[in-house]
Amino acid sequence: MEAQQTEVIGSTQVATERGCPACGAPRVQSFYQVANVPVNSCVLMRSPEEAIAYPRGEIDMCFCGRCGFIFNRAFDQQLIEYSERYEETQGFSETFNTFHKSLAERLIDRYDLYGKKVIEIGCGKGEFLTMLCELGKNRGTGFDPSYVADRSRAAKTDLATFITDFYSERYADREADFVCCKMTLEHIPAVEKFISMVRYAAERNPDAVVFFQVPEVTLILEQFGFWDMYYEHCSYFAPASLRDLFERCGFDVKDVWIDYGDQYLMIEAIQSAKDMPAPVRAGSEIQTLAEKVDRFAKTVPAQHAAWKKRLDDWSEQGQKVVLWGSGSKAVSFLTTLGITDELQFVVDINPHRQGMFMPGTGHAIVSPDFLASYKPDRVIIMNPIYRWEIAEMLKERGVEPAISTVVDPA
Repeated sequence: MEAQQTEVIGSTQVATERGCPACGAPRVQSFYQVANVPVNSCVLMRSPEEAIAYPRGEIDMCFCGRCGFIFNRAFDQQLIEYSERYEETQGFSETFNTFHKSLAERLIDRYDLYGKKVIEIGCGKGEFLTMLCELGKNRGTGFDPSYVADRSRAAKTDLATFITDFYSERYADREADFVCCKMTLEHIPAVEKFISMVRYAAERNPDAVVFFQVPEVTLILEQFGFWDMYYEHCSYFAPASLRDLFERCGFDVKDVWIDYGDQYLMIEAIQSAKDMPAPVRAGSEIQTLAEKVDRFAKTVPAQHAAWKKRLDDWSEQGQKVVLWGSGSKAVSFLTTLGITDELQFVVDINPHRQGMFMPGTGHAIVSPDFLASYKPDRVIIMNPIYRWEIAEMLKERGVEPAISTVVDPA
């Protein structure tokens, strides 16, 4: 198997062309760069050749010491594909579905979402919007170019309408009591422009609650989680930077909280009555985040080397190693480390991914049932929150490999 190598380089202070996309600060710290990475991690690849030849881009992660925003200044949105080939759903996991339902119930109860109008920006395959509509008897409108009607329960009822397009100013006249956007803002480079557009749309619905969910970058930095930095995710937030963005764009923030094993950052807000945006907050939270960025930049090259050595050692020992989870974390893990024959297979419970191939490296994606005959010696779990669910699935198939996670490689 031939895979294109990546290149990781150092850390500098740089001036961006238009300043920080969140607050406009002219200078930021460039702290992590990776060259030659696949520009999409979730697009289904039907052959190893297609997967290896998939277009490449660069990561140049920058930190704004003024507002705490982290972004990829090398990001080119024209390289990104969001279509029916984009397979992002986590809805085949019992662990994730339990969290998803709990979140929907929390929001419905907190904001009395019964018989209301709900908009979801970036609804994916529509699972969460469907849940909000079913549990609260709400009417929903979802926006996502990767939506697939054949996989939606709501499409078979009158609960929701789905528009296979990006949410933009052209839809600002849509009425809503609740606007939801989950795991989408991190894909958007011009974050201030986007949140300002959402604020403009909210003026037509002055009592509407706005809820956003994004990856929480603090944990990524603390775990030196290079596998969680990939091309599609061009924007990363910590609590202080997310709150600051919403306040400067004219929102009154009601709550900011972290959930799902500290992986997800949530914000709840309503439009503010203030005429002027709030100033950027410089304080201890930003300083602490800056220290974590510096530590990440200094430590992550050693993390790369340590993981590469582990995989080389296991391969030399004749161990059969598989990854579990074929999403973006695995794509970043494999391509950043330049992994080829050190392992052969990546496991995924999503049947739409099985039989496909990993972008960038061409590794085959297999079902958990495959492991019953393959008998791996070691399974590396890409997301530790699924460890116990995966361990149970391995046990059910009579497989007893050593289990590692990306944060616990022993």
